[in-house]
Amino acid sequence: MAAARWEPVVVLLAVVLAGVLLSHGLGSVLRTVREPLLTAPFSGGLEPREHPVSRFHVRWYPVTMIFLAFDMEMLFMYPWTKVVPEVGTSAVVEMFLFLGILLAGVAYAWREGAFRWT
Repeated sequence: MAAARWEPVVVLLAVVLAGVLLSHGLGSVLRTVREPLLTAPFSGGLEPREHPVSRFHVRWYPVTMIFLAFDMEMLFMYPWTKVVPEVGTSAVVEMFLFLGILLAGVAYAWREGAFRWT
């Protein structure tokens, strides 16, 4: 009686074990030989000066942060356009306050030289 209760568990365990072994066997049979990544120009162009998986220069990070600030601005402005007719003047005032805060951030970034490339 007790063995009949464990029979589905043993069958399921056998199926899972067979699946794992089959996956491992297929993976080892179908595995490709790994070779180093060769860099060459795609469809013409110049030879690359650095490896394709190299890190970005640090000067890209402020540009990324400024882009994200403007991206968040648009993320909040799309639903705002739907709310303005219902809420009225207070929604317009809140959006101009929000844009003022973003403009202060842009002015600060400009003053600190985040927009200068050299």
